[in-house]
Amino acid sequence: MSGRTIGTIYAKELTDSLRDRRTLVSTLLMPTLLMPLLILGIGSLASRVVSRARQEVPRIMVVGGADSPGIRADLEKSGKFRIEAASADWKALIADRKVRAAVEIPAGFERALGSGSAPPVIVYGFDGELNSGMATGQLRIFFTALRDRTTARLLADRGLPASVARPFEVRQSNVVPPEKTGGNLVGGILSYIIITFCVIGAMYPAMDLAAGEKERGTMETLLCSPASRTDIVIGKFLMVLTGSLAAVACSLVSLSVTLAVAGRAIAAGPASAARGGGAAIAIDPLGLLGVLAMVIPVSVLFSAVLFTVSLFAKSYKEAQSYAQPVVFLAIIPVGIGTLPGIDLSARLALVPVLNISLVCKEMLSGVWHWGFIAAIFATTVIYAGAALALAIRMFRSEGVLFRT
Repeated sequence: MSGRTIGTIYAKELTDSLRDRRTLVSTLLMPTLLMPLLILGIGSLASRVVSRARQEVPRIMVVGGADSPGIRADLEKSGKFRIEAASADWKALIADRKVRAAVEIPAGFERALGSGSAPPVIVYGFDGELNSGMATGQLRIFFTALRDRTTARLLADRGLPASVARPFEVRQSNVVPPEKTGGNLVGGILSYIIITFCVIGAMYPAMDLAAGEKERGTMETLLCSPASRTDIVIGKFLMVLTGSLAAVACSLVSLSVTLAVAGRAIAAGPASAARGGGAAIAIDPLGLLGVLAMVIPVSVLFSAVLFTVSLFAKSYKEAQSYAQPVVFLAIIPVGIGTLPGIDLSARLALVPVLNISLVCKEMLSGVWHWGFIAAIFATTVIYAGAALALAIRMFRSEGVLFRT
């Protein structure tokens, strides 16, 4: 094995890849643009939709309540609802989004308030629909306030303070540092992004340098050179690894800039000023460096696997059909790692990809399980080495290289 020969092959493949539009799009352009589009684009659209829903005065129906005119009048005076005339098909109107919600006021409700034993009020809505959810929320707030006022009045009539109904408050306070909170919130998402782009960044260079070269008929020319097949494999593999790491680097830089821009916009927005500001989500910088260190072996693993799969394919199109299942097999364990309640353990530390997702979440939270970290790093290196050895073995096989 010659380092100079490997460097020559790597430089040649790097130059060819920089001229290939598909490789540049998958490794540089898409990871860079995807984060702003997802966070700023979709976030801005979602913010406008929610803002428009909040500004809407929802149309509601009052079912029953003919003998409770005061309640109906208070609903109208609140200015938060447009009360439509009751209809027998009010449930269908809610389902068709023509009416946002309905409230059923039982017979004798207003009269029974005086005795403190009024029957329940039922609020109807369209679960999962934004506008309906806001309308039902406003109705619940209205009737909760009515209940509190009624309770205070009944207590005052009996010479008791309103605090009797609520003798104490329950408050909640966070006792962990912001870095641990932020890591727990975004650690799973960040590991998902990193591993996804590890795969995507390696996929197109691997297909082009193996199946693509077969299809173009240039593989035979390369094999006629003085370079050994091991040198050729390692040179090509390093190019695939470069694509994987470049995609991760671009996605992380883009994500950092996007979050900084979004954080400033949120902090300067009216919602933040209304609540007096708030603590930004913090991530342990050392944890981020640890995650970047763990990226290297997992990138080696995916680069070797995808290069091996692409070597077996006869054409670029066939390599795509082989690579897609690899992408899904990589994303599924990462998705499992983002689920709540899935914590790092001795058994899970041996599961490929899932272990990386879990340990990244731990490190970003400022938790360093050195035994698990060492075991995960070592097992990932072993898996990656096995995949690379398989790629070298397949490249030496004439039956694999010249499949027809």
